[in-house]
Amino acid sequence: MNRRRIAHVALLVRDYDEAIAWYRDALGFVVIEDSDLGGGKRWVRIAPSTDAAFALLLARADGPAQAAQVGDQHGGRVGFFLHTDDFARDHTRLVAHGARLEQAPRHEAYGTVAVFRDLYGNRWDLIEPKAR
Repeated sequence: MNRRRIAHVALLVRDYDEAIAWYRDALGFVVIEDSDLGGGKRWVRIAPSTDAAFALLLARADGPAQAAQVGDQHGGRVGFFLHTDDFARDHTRLVAHGARLEQAPRHEAYGTVAVFRDLYGNRWDLIEPKAR
């Protein structure tokens, strides 16, 4: 049996603590791990919940080339897709914490969706999938 899975995706950030605060406050994410690696580096994993199968690995940009990519890791495309069981709750939370919404929520065949940008400018879809 094949037991492979994607466990983390690195997300370039300017600062660990500002990123933790924004994702915690605006998205309700939790810190799964925050370990000091020395030399100012940390291993910081955040996720929507402690039992999530997948986590973002916050990676502080190191040097000008990486710093230039903070907020544009996907070339302007939506790069992150956050599913929710309560669109109104999470949309309200995003607005309250200053997420930049690109459009009003819309209803699609697959569910309710809104595109927003995080504190760095990365584009996300907030999606409440339609019940199957």
